Amino acid sequence: MELRSLGNTNVQVSPMAFGAWAIGGWMWGGADEQEALRAIRASFDAGISSIDTAPVYGFGKSEELVGKAMEGIARDKFQLLTKFGLNWESAEGEFYFDTNTEDGKPLKVFKWANPKRVIRECENSLRRLKTDYIDLYQIHWPDTTTPIQETFEAVEKLISQGKVRAAGVCNYSTDQVNEALKTIPLASNQVPYSLINREIEKAVIPQALERKIGIIAYSPLQRGLLTGKIKPGHKFNSGDTREGNRFYSDENIKRVNQLLEKLRPIAESHSATLAQIIIHWTLHRPGIACVLVGARNNEQVNDNVKALTITLSSEELMEITKIADGFVLAKPEAV
Repeated sequence: MELRSLGNTNVQVSPMAFGAWAIGGWMWGGADEQEALRAIRASFDAGISSIDTAPVYGFGKSEELVGKAMEGIARDKFQLLTKFGLNWESAEGEFYFDTNTEDGKPLKVFKWANPKRVIRECENSLRRLKTDYIDLYQIHWPDTTTPIQETFEAVEKLISQGKVRAAGVCNYSTDQVNEALKTIPLASNQVPYSLINREIEKAVIPQALERKIGIIAYSPLQRGLLTGKIKPGHKFNSGDTREGNRFYSDENIKRVNQLLEKLRPIAESHSATLAQIIIHWTLHRPGIACVLVGARNNEQVNDNVKALTITLSSEELMEITKIADGFVLAKPEAV
């Protein structure tokens, strides 16, 4: 599979990366470890050489599974993208949210990118991932308690030590990106982007194109909503944070499914699923360097990979965009 460069760095990634959030189980209603391991390997075997994970995904579990799955494979054959800056071990940093561990114990998570914390997190990630370097090290969420300069001076140190190849950010505003660029070159900005969530087109993507920063799009299927498999009245597993999220209200599920019906003729003409043509559309949007797509088992991996093998014409891509332009999410008071 042809790799894409991230920004002006020498880090290259596969256009589709394995998103390892769901395999951590946390916030997704659990996950089967053996199926997760097989999914990661199947994804790699299919040519998806980049894996995006984070310490907070399962509180170390996702990184450990990735490390176990890739053990024995030559390190230069795959790319590890992980993150830092979320703290659940102490009450330090900016409070983010309350949650529970997989066994139901209450837990508080804080945004904390203190330089010493960044260094320590990197060492822990290297151990869990069973590697001696991380290809892309990304701050997971902005931390208002630590100056951006101090955070990225720590990342610069890790790069000079050979433990990190390139720096990235996640969920950064344009102002925060500009501030970070005063200290370090950025390879990427990882942000949510989907057919029904296109807010980044207003300012984030134009900035990325101007400053030559790769956009890594996460949740391209809106956490499963754009597969068409979720219907009004759907019951999520315990611990699944999609329950109560405005995208998954019955009214918005209905609106999304109406949108998907308009896309169905395009999908059927290519013997593809709705998810496959939507991922394909996302891959070909301006500024998108890589799209994160999760999978919990081999079947989902195979479905995802087919998005790379279909070919939509420019007219079909424009038609999908036109259909998406007409979509309106229900306001909270209407839900």
